Amino acid sequence: MRRSSRPIATLLLSIATLASCQGDSARESVADASAKVALAAATISGQEAPLANEVAHASYMGFDTGTYPGDEAMHAWRTGNSPYKWTGYYLPSPCHQDEGWSGKRDTLTAMGYGLAVLYVGQQTWGRKPGTPHMERVNVSRKVRAYVGKGRHRHRVTRTVTRTVLRKAPPPRADATCNADFVTGARGMREGVDAAQRTAREGFPRGTTIFLDIERMDVIHQAMRDYYSAWVRAVLDDGRYVPGIYVHTDNANTVYGDVKAVYTSVGLESEPPFWVAKSRGFDTTKHPTEMGHTFAAIWQGILDVKQTWNGHKIPIDVNVASLPSPSSVVGEIAAGFRAGE
Repeated sequence: MRRSSRPIATLLLSIATLASCQGDSARESVADASAKVALAAATISGQEAPLANEVAHASYMGFDTGTYPGDEAMHAWRTGNSPYKWTGYYLPSPCHQDEGWSGKRDTLTAMGYGLAVLYVGQQTWGRKPGTPHMERVNVSRKVRAYVGKGRHRHRVTRTVTRTVLRKAPPPRADATCNADFVTGARGMREGVDAAQRTAREGFPRGTTIFLDIERMDVIHQAMRDYYSAWVRAVLDDGRYVPGIYVHTDNANTVYGDVKAVYTSVGLESEPPFWVAKSRGFDTTKHPTEMGHTFAAIWQGILDVKQTWNGHKIPIDVNVASLPSPSSVVGEIAAGFRAGE
């Protein structure tokens, strides 16, 4: 069923206009809120939103790191002179089993962090899913040899290790992450899992979940089936907004596929995209300035270590169009869905 929310969009854009007229003492909080509301209205209605664009012209710096740094470090970064407004929030997922971020939503929001929810899905790892492949393995064997001369000559045994290519065995029974798992059926199951885990973490209706699919030299059909099914499963769940983390080299193809899934269920809104691209990155730029107009987050610096307020954390650096990237439609999604 096709959604229509033109009256909601008009109302929320009016609220954004009023908010933009407030005094300087609350400028940051009001600007954040009004930008959020205006962009949410534009996203859901599918309308052009010049006011939303005007209100939300700024970008907001954020960082992501796979292992939770600890409450003390996170608090230090938020209360020191760190420029970061938001952080990635890793759900336990097939290719990221670490549970360090679990249960930290309330802690981090109380510190003042915006959040970008990540679900690390299946990857191709440079392979064609479902086809036999070779893998490098180390093989050791004992070698006997004679050393020395004359009466000092004697036999010794050494262990020699070399690397060889062998046909890879099938995934272990307890494996959760493997290129052979990249299928549409798996994508459907893991989309359901992502929604359930997001709910268990206490995220409100309308939160965006970003499916992490890393850079690929070739986007095989099995991968296109996987992420399309994942997106459809999250949409069918009805509580959350499916988004994608993707490399710039693959972004246009993936966007086209995901947009088609949105359209197939009657949604005119833009799917949120978190795009990685190092070239041209500038923390003062808006994500849409990277070359993909659909980008909501731009990741531009990878694998650096920074120290703020006495705490060093290995991070990737990002800019986003909103101070809490996973809350793009959070405030009005419940009412929007209720109007179906």
